[in-house]
Amino acid sequence: MSLVGRLEDLALSDIFQILSIGKKTGMLLINGTAGSAVIVFKNGLVVKAEATTLDGTLGHDLMYSGLIDEEALNRSLVVKKNLPDKSIADILVELGSVSKDILEKAAKKRIERVVCQLLLWEDGDFQFELDDLDIKGKIEIEDSGWEVAKGMSPEYLLMEGARTHDESSKQDISFTEEEITDEKKEETEWDADWGMEQPVPERKDISALMALTQELRFPNSSSEITLLILRFASDMFQRGVLFMSSQDEIIGLGQFGLDIDKADEKVRALRLILEASPLFSKVVKDRNVYKGHLEKDNITEFVMKEFGGGWPVEVVIFPVVAEGKTVAVLYCDNLPKSDGIGNTEGLEIFVTQAGLALEKSLLQRRLQDMQKNNGNKG
Repeated sequence: MSLVGRLEDLALSDIFQILSIGKKTGMLLINGTAGSAVIVFKNGLVVKAEATTLDGTLGHDLMYSGLIDEEALNRSLVVKKNLPDKSIADILVELGSVSKDILEKAAKKRIERVVCQLLLWEDGDFQFELDDLDIKGKIEIEDSGWEVAKGMSPEYLLMEGARTHDESSKQDISFTEEEITDEKKEETEWDADWGMEQPVPERKDISALMALTQELRFPNSSSEITLLILRFASDMFQRGVLFMSSQDEIIGLGQFGLDIDKADEKVRALRLILEASPLFSKVVKDRNVYKGHLEKDNITEFVMKEFGGGWPVEVVIFPVVAEGKTVAVLYCDNLPKSDGIGNTEGLEIFVTQAGLALEKSLLQRRLQDMQKNNGNKG
């Protein structure tokens, strides 16, 4: 399989989903105005990523983090000159300067940084080469890096990248607010002296709603909408699973927070018959949010065993409605903590908006199909 195209036509989230669901092994090359990047997949998981936009090598990352000293890095660079085919990471391990466990963590952080940067790229050509894993000579980088033993979920990387952008934005805002802290303090003291009512602190779900709703206005694809749902929910709950829904069954689509081996694969393998679960069946049929105790039935007992962590104190299940029917179901709880479910109004509003965005996406797809058919007839 060779996947070729442009980021303007196929979003990074769609590319990742295709490679993840297909459990593909190979290399994704991206060349854009901002730079070049390479991402290596094994069985649908990301094991390595490098980009020309990153400063330095993995060895520099280790030094800046205080995990090796400058002398150790310089020694590895000297060896690298004599053995150019060896990566700096391998050299550092052989010199005894760093352990493989530390390299694994540093390499995962580097992968996250690459994906985070790619999410900002507005253009670029991409090409996926099946079973090609050697990144040497593919892009102009100083070093080939380190391949992580346990691959990283593409969905997790996309959500973390998006979350990093959100946090960066918030940090920028907090810096601006810090400049006027004294002025705000004086205003608060003045209002308190005159008995004026103090403002209610902004709720986390509402502030997140305001930010992410803007992204729903112009989604590139339905997969981007589902990722936004999981991203919003992950800010409010410890874990959650999104199911694609039909009249008779629900099928695993994506997850966050599940502390089990190969979580994404296990979720996508789920295919649950609705009539075996009165609870899920009612949510799908009535299209109403359920919040409360998780009733035990054949389906709920099965999925709790698959998800691990025991039985939750309280759960919330959201139907995603498009064109008058439930097209997806979002399940959330707070395991392994024993916390109950807090205020969910913000997420309920967002899920409703996501359903409307899906309707728009489906309509656009139908119009495109109609235009293609008309063009073929002509």
